[in-house]
Amino acid sequence: MTTVHEPSGPARPAGPGAPASGAHDRYVPAGSGARGPYALDIDPERAGWAYSSLRVLELPPGGSHTLATGNSEWIVLPLEGGCTVRTEGEFFELLGRRSVFGGATDFAYVPRDAHAQIASGAGGRFALAGAKCERRLPARYGPAPEVPVLLRGAGVCSRQVNNFAMPDGFACDRLLAVEVITPGGNWSSYPPHKHDEHIPGAESELEEIYYFEIDRGGVGYQRVSPSRPGGTDVLTEVRTGDTVLIPDGWHGPAIAPPGRDMYYLNVMAGPGEKREWLISDHPDHGWIRDTWPDIPVDPRLPLYGTGPGPAAGEDAR
Repeated sequence: MTTVHEPSGPARPAGPGAPASGAHDRYVPAGSGARGPYALDIDPERAGWAYSSLRVLELPPGGSHTLATGNSEWIVLPLEGGCTVRTEGEFFELLGRRSVFGGATDFAYVPRDAHAQIASGAGGRFALAGAKCERRLPARYGPAPEVPVLLRGAGVCSRQVNNFAMPDGFACDRLLAVEVITPGGNWSSYPPHKHDEHIPGAESELEEIYYFEIDRGGVGYQRVSPSRPGGTDVLTEVRTGDTVLIPDGWHGPAIAPPGRDMYYLNVMAGPGEKREWLISDHPDHGWIRDTWPDIPVDPRLPLYGTGPGPAAGEDAR
């Protein structure tokens, strides 16, 4: 397979600001998901699902933006540069980072039914990860040193995971979010896995957004294969700013090009009563995990220091 495969509909939206045509356009090239002040604006209506959202806000030096959260909770996550966030009588100064490859970042949580002013003296790019939710939690600051930075997999399946908003690390109502950095030439999201049905204690039902950046340009690849008849089926090149929407299906691998590290931001949410991330491995590929104890982690990792948590683990991110 060398192209995007989807159940129906065009492979890409018609142009900047074009909607994602319901539930059928799963690959959103950079620029094609722009709307209003956002370089990328994916909400449940555009994605054709119920919960998960992602916006990318680009601010010039001295720029500011007011976010109305509506019925969703949001995390303001610097991708490049720093900003301030004023909300609910709180003031958070986010130091941010030079780039997504420069280190874990601090972030701010903004509750539903609120307004937040985001401002940046030097300018920058900021991801707004959101999820429709019911509970209204307090606004909070997430310090960078408290972000668990973990190493996953082994050998050419090695990758680094910033678990900044997972259930065991930061409280949200429905939102789950992580960052993954994959050294050039390696495979992430492998073995392929899914979380598209509720199986108590084994699998949680979660919609998922992948937002990509490639260090110094270049092309990576993303695969999503059907887990059910007529399900999501995508094989596509990905470049900086590209997005893949995953309502269902076995997702992985995400392949970094040789000589260029790959970054992706995962935003997830679903209908489960408990906020949890449980996955099922693809039955044809799950065996790869059994080989990892005998293979060293890629010596290029960590790209920067690890935070709280174990240095290795079993998840498929």
